[in-house]
Amino acid sequence: MQAERFDTIVVGVGGMGSAAVYHLAQRGERVLGLEKFDIPHDMGSSHGVTRVIRLTYFEHPSYVPLLARAYALWRELEQAGGEQLLYITGSIDAGAPDSFVVKGSIESCAEHDLAHDVLTSAELTQRFPGFDFPPEMMAIWQPDGGFLVPERCIVRHVWQAQAAGAEVRAREPVLDWQAKRDSVTVRTSRATYAADRLVFTAGAWSQSLLPALGENAVPERQVMGWFQPAQPELFAVERFPVFNCLVPEGHYYGFPIHGIPGFKIGKYHHLQQQTTADSVDRECHLEDEEALRACTQQYLTGGMGATLALKTCMFTNTPDGHFIMDHHPEHENVVIGAGFSGHGFKFCSVIGEVLADLALDGTTRHDIGMFGLDRFEAQ
Repeated sequence: MQAERFDTIVVGVGGMGSAAVYHLAQRGERVLGLEKFDIPHDMGSSHGVTRVIRLTYFEHPSYVPLLARAYALWRELEQAGGEQLLYITGSIDAGAPDSFVVKGSIESCAEHDLAHDVLTSAELTQRFPGFDFPPEMMAIWQPDGGFLVPERCIVRHVWQAQAAGAEVRAREPVLDWQAKRDSVTVRTSRATYAADRLVFTAGAWSQSLLPALGENAVPERQVMGWFQPAQPELFAVERFPVFNCLVPEGHYYGFPIHGIPGFKIGKYHHLQQQTTADSVDRECHLEDEEALRACTQQYLTGGMGATLALKTCMFTNTPDGHFIMDHHPEHENVVIGAGFSGHGFKFCSVIGEVLADLALDGTTRHDIGMFGLDRFEAQ
């Protein structure tokens, strides 16, 4: 039987993949998106009701131009679908004055002339009474931060892609693939497909599908928690910004109450549990809850009462914590988006654009020099 043919195939239709399918379809490509699970699903990295978006980027100032484009594209997607996806609350980066969080945040604000306020702990609590950090800490307030609703972002990208002619097929895991100079073949549990180009956005499953990644995209188990605040009014969207904070107990991030009951919090690199996508422990345990409560009880006004929900997800980490966006080292017609290291979702809209650029044009107007796969060979 002859393989069904497309211009471009995208493997993985989560946050990044749904955006790539959308941008390819918008450019007139006959595109097929293949997803192992449902659309959306809660098996990978692009779920959890809310995801932080912020312009102050302590990770590296070079991310800020990409973020500016991401904001614009999220707004375009909202307008196209008539659905709010991005909520502005402002953002807080808090820590000791010499911490990488505070210093990196100030650096990105200075380099890109971002509006911001530098606050003492007392000034932060006066402005946002939900915070209760010790006096030696400080915070950077930036008014453009907020959160995205990830499941709706994926659905909206898929809907708009389908409206532009894309085919999206769920519950169809990829078994293997082959690439030649001017064609690719993808075999799934249901069929075999052919195309001119292939884009991989398989998240934590990238490692098993792409041996070329080596140990440069390693999954890590994460847990998110939702807790009942003692004073819920302090954590309403109107009164509480998204935040990340570096404290002796670890590096945490959190959100106002939205979508489901409870205040949401997570800890970067949670219990430092490397895993594989298919063997990750999806159950949530007392030690997971205690790791999150170590922050909520100590640094948020009134602490937290009952646990309302716990949910696993995965980071896929690179050695340096920066993304991979590049062509496959052996196949120019295969593009890889991987290793988003727990801070990628906010960029989905622009990463979809970048991956479409690389697939169709071989290059992109965006500065992605720091995201090449060959940097690990140099290291």
